[in-house]
Amino acid sequence: MNQATFEKLQFDRVKAEVQAQALGNYSKARIATLQPQSDLKTVQAWQQETQEARWILDNGQHVPFMGLTRIDELSAQVKKGLVLTPAELVTYADFIRSSRMIATFFEKNQTQTPLLWQYSQNLPDLQEIENAIYNKIKNSQLIDAASRELRKIRKRQHELEKNIQDKLTKFMHQSGHREMIQEPIVVQKDGHYTIPIKANYKNKLVGQVIDQSNHGGTVFMEPGAVAKLNEQLILTQAEATAEEYQILAELTGEIAAEQAQIDYMIESITALDIIFARAKYSRELNGITPEINQSEIIRIKQGRHPFLPADAVPLDFALGADYRGLVITGPNAGGKTVVLKTVGLLTLMTMFGLQIPAAEGTNMAIFDRLFVDIGDAQDLDNALSTFSGHMQNVAEILNQTKRNTLILLDEIGSGTEPNEGAALAIAIMESMYEKGALIVTTTHYGEIKRFAELHADFIPAAMEFDSATLTPKYLLHLGKVGDSQALWIAKKMKMDTTLIHRAQHYIAKKNYQTEKKQFSKNYVQKQTVEQNRLAQGDRVLMTSTQQTALVYRDEGKDELAVYVDDEVVPILRKRLKLLTPATELYPADYDLDSLLTDYRTRKLRHDLDRGSKKAQKELDREREERRGNLK
Repeated sequence: MNQATFEKLQFDRVKAEVQAQALGNYSKARIATLQPQSDLKTVQAWQQETQEARWILDNGQHVPFMGLTRIDELSAQVKKGLVLTPAELVTYADFIRSSRMIATFFEKNQTQTPLLWQYSQNLPDLQEIENAIYNKIKNSQLIDAASRELRKIRKRQHELEKNIQDKLTKFMHQSGHREMIQEPIVVQKDGHYTIPIKANYKNKLVGQVIDQSNHGGTVFMEPGAVAKLNEQLILTQAEATAEEYQILAELTGEIAAEQAQIDYMIESITALDIIFARAKYSRELNGITPEINQSEIIRIKQGRHPFLPADAVPLDFALGADYRGLVITGPNAGGKTVVLKTVGLLTLMTMFGLQIPAAEGTNMAIFDRLFVDIGDAQDLDNALSTFSGHMQNVAEILNQTKRNTLILLDEIGSGTEPNEGAALAIAIMESMYEKGALIVTTTHYGEIKRFAELHADFIPAAMEFDSATLTPKYLLHLGKVGDSQALWIAKKMKMDTTLIHRAQHYIAKKNYQTEKKQFSKNYVQKQTVEQNRLAQGDRVLMTSTQQTALVYRDEGKDELAVYVDDEVVPILRKRLKLLTPATELYPADYDLDSLLTDYRTRKLRHDLDRGSKKAQKELDREREERRGNLK
């Protein structure tokens, strides 16, 4: 098993889902390093852990995990000799307290969770450290009573602050100062108690300017009456900070003194956090604890891929008991690859201690090795690279194949000449079989299907297909051979019905049409012209001049007449582009002649139609003029 196998089967995504369920950062990091196990006893223990944790969750109980999120980071700080802040010490105390509470919790549930109770029995009890922290810190702050010295310092600090406040209040209420004060409030600036004074009065008062406003109109002054008191307060605050640091250092030191026991506590509670992360994810899948064997037997009942929709058709699958090889056939859209991914992923999940989405009675084998060759044609440049990539992967798999190995191959032998590909695929399957592997493969090749039918330890399987509605059912039927359903795919792609019927005939009869057909050289061109014939009044674009025109006359020839700039001009068809058909521009009974001919021409035509001699003389005169011009 390698990272490529995990990625192809989406096991890395499963691990990410489990990580998201863990509470502690250290737990998440540990889950990232964990791998599916091939030792039967280890997997059985993991499965029992998950099952017991699932029982706790299903019964609405909550394990008292506290302070777990950053406990590994805080312990690292302690080991470096850093002093923890009050908030960090409270987090540590919460964690230490949770150790006692977890031990009590599992003692109450020991009948239903014997393995988890066993894990919690040896959790250390460090209640003295826990009490020391809780007794000295409230609301993430050291309380006055944390030490006798801190109580004295803070008392003196409070007295100084009150004295300063009283003097400043008296200062602000003096009648002579009211005009100078910008606002009657006390503002602390850089540890000094100050009063906001109008800038133009700063030289009229005794005191020190500590700060000023952004616009410069206000200065913050420390009146001389409180200067000494402020200095005393600053010194007292420094004494308090030093005493607080000393107390925090003592509390951190108590933790450091018990770091060995705390490390054991962290590892034990982290292990429980990981177990419950597996149980939470298993609950999301509505999973069951499968039966487990190391006899190379897989029997999945109503199995579901965890990342398929809830209404996906469940899978019934068997391998290893009566046959060691399975060849799945059927249409591309029938779910063959999903079968491989479901079998592979449920196997890895079982070996990782997860419950799996399947029905009771499911029996999963624990394998030493699991390999897949599931290609994604969309990620490859061409057929040659596809085939080469598959062969390189298969060659690596062959070198590592032994007994207790599960191999999943998608479209084995594809990407090359069908006869060679099928022969090579069969040879590969035989080699893997001779080395003792269990093999599941998908194929379209008839020879591989035939191999599965003839081999005593292989069995064909088909994805069920509804021939009446031409739709896949995504059901796997053992012992059947399925068709690739290329014709169904062609029909789904809306290919011509006549073409599909001809293909069906060829499948049955094999009597292809092979005689030569004579084609007229002009046929294609004429057909194109006829198909592109324009109607009078169509709005077109003259591509050579980018002018818009109306079709005047189209007789199906290479050249036609258009009406542009109040005249009729000839133009080649290939230099026109249809913009809007006349049927969309004008009503059905619209007289296009009124649009495409001027009034004089229309009147002359009308007079000729009614037999006007004057009109006939006018037409004869124009004819004589044209002849004279020609001479």
